Amino acid sequence: MTTPHDTPVADSTPLTQRKLSLLATVKAVAWSFFGVRRGADYQADVARLNPVHVAIAGIIGGACFIGVLVLLVRWVVAMAAGA
Repeated sequence: MTTPHDTPVADSTPLTQRKLSLLATVKAVAWSFFGVRRGADYQADVARLNPVHVAIAGIIGGACFIGVLVLLVRWVVAMAAGA
């Protein structure tokens, strides 16, 4: 038996012409990094967000995450070398 959340929401707007919602895009990408998302929110994101913007935000978010990790490792190594 299917529920209303199992079927994707139809949107007549072409994917590349959906309006940019920076906050919604960043929120969706942040939740994906965290790994927890409700099904209803996921379906709303699929129907509303531009996938190109989501991909760009994901790449930027991944680069920032890697940059923070590199800086953290350098700081820990510097603290260990100075001790």
